[in-house]
Amino acid sequence: MKRIEVKLSLPVVAPLLDLIKAAVGDLGGRLAAPQHLQDLDEELRTAWQADLLGGQNDDCRRFLALFDREFFASGTVGFDEANAESVLRACAAIRLRLRERELKNLPDEVIEGAGADVTQLGAAAAKAFMCYVFLATLQELIIQHLDSAILDG
Repeated sequence: MKRIEVKLSLPVVAPLLDLIKAAVGDLGGRLAAPQHLQDLDEELRTAWQADLLGGQNDDCRRFLALFDREFFASGTVGFDEANAESVLRACAAIRLRLRERELKNLPDEVIEGAGADVTQLGAAAAKAFMCYVFLATLQELIIQHLDSAILDG
């Protein structure tokens, strides 16, 4: 089983975890990317959305579990076949939530180009932007270093 371990800077990542946990809490009862399934009957649509929400919540729980006591002792998180897809989906959901709320006033080209001058942002937007980039970097690491067969599932 292929596995990557990433050593993170605790002083940098620890403050971002509060923002990540808040975003996960906000997502608890709703989808990061709502599905408007008008063509389905109400019972099927409700069941489908409940399943998607359950999956999103599970992905976020699995992602947050990476930042446990061991992480705070070593600063290391590990990714493998067992958690790669969940982590990718959780990062995407949290990034969507950050874009919708904390980063809504930044243009897409600034956010996606990582070209924001953090010193020009307010404290809350700067922290959200750093969190957004952190999550994107984790996604890139997983995609680059784990076998693509894991992601094709």
